[in-house]
Amino acid sequence: MKKKYEIENIQILDFAAEGKCIAKNDGEVIFVDGSKVVPGDEVRLLVSKSKKRFSEGRVLSVNQFSKDRIEPFCAHFGDCGGCKWQHVPYETQLAQKERQVYDQLSRIGKVPLKNTSPILGSARTRFYRNKLEYTFSNSRWFTEKEVDSDENLDRNALGFHVPRRFDKVLPIHHCYLQGDPSNEVRNFFREAAIASGKPFYDHIVHKGFFRTLMIRTTSTGELMVLVQFAENDREAIHAVLDQFVAKFPQVTSLSYVINTKGNDTFFDLEPVYYHGLPYITEEMEGLKFRIGVKSFYQTNSEQAYELYKLVRKFAGIGKNDLVYDLYTGTGTIANFLARQARQVVGVEYIEPAVQDARINSEINGIHNTRFFAGDMAKILNEEFIAANGRPDVVITDPPRAGMDKPVCEMLLNMAPRRIVYVSCNPATQARDLEILSEKYEVEAVAPVDMFPHTFHVENIVSLVLK
Repeated sequence: MKKKYEIENIQILDFAAEGKCIAKNDGEVIFVDGSKVVPGDEVRLLVSKSKKRFSEGRVLSVNQFSKDRIEPFCAHFGDCGGCKWQHVPYETQLAQKERQVYDQLSRIGKVPLKNTSPILGSARTRFYRNKLEYTFSNSRWFTEKEVDSDENLDRNALGFHVPRRFDKVLPIHHCYLQGDPSNEVRNFFREAAIASGKPFYDHIVHKGFFRTLMIRTTSTGELMVLVQFAENDREAIHAVLDQFVAKFPQVTSLSYVINTKGNDTFFDLEPVYYHGLPYITEEMEGLKFRIGVKSFYQTNSEQAYELYKLVRKFAGIGKNDLVYDLYTGTGTIANFLARQARQVVGVEYIEPAVQDARINSEINGIHNTRFFAGDMAKILNEEFIAANGRPDVVITDPPRAGMDKPVCEMLLNMAPRRIVYVSCNPATQARDLEILSEKYEVEAVAPVDMFPHTFHVENIVSLVLK
């Protein structure tokens, strides 16, 4: 490995995958954090982590800004780990995401591209999320400006973790990701926590009282709040939550969790429903979807509807078709497609999500869905097919890691006439498509931007049996 070295002036040439940018020095490819630069910037660079094929560089300063750079709209940009592309015009973001999808499909999956669509941009590029999770910390992150000041600053924070620092939290004053009353709710809990005198959580020794805050909203105006506490001091908990209800009487669902574990996950913990309902309700094409504190729902509600319409179009479901919806979550896609099908069978790993899926069918009067919980690689076998039927169409929407190889092989064995593969990671999607190419060819591809100002992109691929 080469020693670290500095380059006084080097130009950023292009975007790369995973939110990075590229520079070149004497033929050496150098990857740079794309949240710091845009193509056309001229920067002073510290080159480190040199490997045989590439190196990584850290921007020390920008000597000259690119003409393609724009002014970020959020005061937290540069310190916060979210919205890393605020300095990139939205049209440029879309073009890069589209290029990333088609490059990875052709390069990794060796997929012959047919009927490719331009990326579908999000109508909202601010306040588009319906869910945010904030962290309480007694060890806040100080910006360079704050470090240089002589002010005696409070070390408590309620906000987002800074990149690569589990123990440091950036206090957020105004966030452009989630609409009203999200900012007011977060700021209330920060002030109420300080006023209570109870400690903010210490992520090193795992002690404290206030731990995390989750805020969910719906397009119908409903509000869900979940607070994690690290101590079961009921008097202190009730005092804060009662203050919240008095200030925000419109809250639909208010609950809390006592979490004394070493991590913030609460799927194995029992929430206490303190006020209102244990769920909120989202609507789509007249369908109602109940969302509990543990439920998964696409975080960009409006763009999720556009995504599901494309899935429905690609699936081409007939009234006599049996459809499998793999990684169904709370059954949103399954219930959305049920009107067109003879029956939809959903499979999901998380049992509470399956329970939500069944409830969502019930409240919408949908009687042609069946949902099962279990490990996809184990539950999807010949016995399952014998019991539920061989599908005509399969919808699959796996997590970022993609499908396990046994799942891909089972799809080849089932041989439905069509597979619609939805992915939030085109690289793992491309890997799986290469396996499926034994029997399937790509009929159409449609990237969808669910997360403006980030490098993440959703992609839909329609496959037909050869």
